[in-house]
Order: sequence, then structure tokens, then C-alpha cells
Amino acid sequence: MEEKDAATDRKGEWARHWPYPGVPGLDLLRARYVRHSFTRHTHEGFVLGAVRQGVEDVAMPDGTIRARPGTVVMINPEVPHSAKAGVPEGWAYSTLYPSTGLITAIAEETTTLRGTPGFAETIVEDPDTARLVHEVHRAAEQGNALAADSVLRIAVARLLRRHGRSLPPRAPRDSGARTAELARQLLEERMARPPSLEELARELGTSPFALLRAFKAAYGLPPHTWLTDARVRRARHLLDAGTSPADAAVAVGFSDQPHLNRHFSRIVGVPPGAYRRERARTYKTAGGGPS
Repeated sequence: MEEKDAATDRKGEWARHWPYPGVPGLDLLRARYVRHSFTRHTHEGFVLGAVRQGVEDVAMPDGTIRARPGTVVMINPEVPHSAKAGVPEGWAYSTLYPSTGLITAIAEETTTLRGTPGFAETIVEDPDTARLVHEVHRAAEQGNALAADSVLRIAVARLLRRHGRSLPPRAPRDSGARTAELARQLLEERMARPPSLEELARELGTSPFALLRAFKAAYGLPPHTWLTDARVRRARHLLDAGTSPADAAVAVGFSDQPHLNRHFSRIVGVPPGAYRRERARTYKTAGGGPS
């Protein structure tokens, strides 16, 4: 089953999510959303977003931020967040998804940050850097790799110098954290047929509520929400490799493709079919496949 592109799903909404081979380690999303909302999820890499029009409300662990034109949103890897329109007319924005490797390389060359680099703030008023985020998209869409790479590095270096910090090392693992990590490993291994919460707790020698508390404390999400996020993340890797959405849905444990479509769209911002087509088109144009 093939779903419609995001641009045809809701009147006035459109989105494009694609990798840019000219800058390895960079994905881009440019979109306008009105009724669409992002469910709580995380990213393996960083998120750098700049709103063009309207307002985006982004729910972070410590509260909701309101992203308007002239602001830059910076989200570190694995930080749970969700998003929705902050005004009736929705929001239009450009988002960069640089990998941790790309951010680390820029930090090593342009800053004195040590350890794992990240951002100390989630949103800042910075119209000049917001404009650079939009310019990265414009250059990438025009196929100008030199400009896209150059402007990206200027923008990231500026943000790191002004708002960067070394991310704290993981806290020593207590028994709850170790239990949460074991639960995560089991859910990853049995993603297609996961145990119930009670079964998982029994296998780990704890109670369901103790497991819920430990898992939420460790990963910011309850196990069932984390599993949906992990399934979509794995489905993305399968789609990157050319797997069909229907086969990816079965492989990661969704009951059928419509279930994958719904969760994928609310986490990635586009349906899996549109996501896969953009990648196939991008790599065909670039003359190669994903690395």
C-alpha cells in the first residue's frame, strides 16, 4: 500500500525530508504544518530549526518553548520533545539534522569544547543565524554543495561558540538505571514481538511500576513510547536501504503499513513512502547509494 505525499494529505500543508549527499551526515526538513503535530520522540543526532512564518510550540523536558521567526531551536541528541502549531495558521520552517559526528568535527576545528559537544540552550533569538539555516536549505535545493557546506559550518560554529557546552558524562549507573538499560536491550532485541510490561518486569526481577519509573528516568519516555520511537528509527534505516514501507512495517513490529504510516508521519514529519522516494531520488541523482 502506498500513501499519498504529505503535501496532498492536508490542505495547506507540505513537507520535504531528504538527505543531502553534498554534506555527509546532514538531513534536511522544510515544511509548512497547520494541523500536523509531532508526538514525543528523540533523534540520534542534533536538531537545528528556524521558523519562517507562524509559531511552533516545542514541548521539551523542562517546558514548552515558542519558536518564532528570528529564533533558532537547538536540540541535543536523544532529548525527548514534541511539537505542534502555536497559532491557528500553523508554522513554516527549515530544519537541519546534522549527525553527532558532523557537529563534533566542527566543534573540534572551531571551539575549545572538550568531550561531547552540545548546546546549553534550546532556543535563542538570533535572526542572522536563523537566516543561515534557511540559506543552507536554499543552497542544497539548488545543488550548490560548496555553499551548503560552507554556510552550514559557519552557522554551526557560530552557535557552538555562543551557546555550546560539553555535554555531561553519563551519571554513575544505579540499579534502576541498569534495569532500564537491560529493558531497552530486550525491547530492541524483540522489537517485532515485544513482551508486556509485566512480562518484562518479571524477567528483570522488578515490578511494573518500578520499571516504569526507572525507564522514564533513564530515557525520558515510558517503555511503550520509547519502543514506537525505536521502531520508527529502525524503519528509517530500512527505508534508507531500499526496503518497501510494507516490508519495513512488518520488520519492526507494526501490525500493518497504516500503523507505520501514522507513527512515522508523527515522528519524522512525512509519510514513509514520501521519505523513501526522496532518498531514492536523491541517491539516483548523486550517482550512488546511502553510506
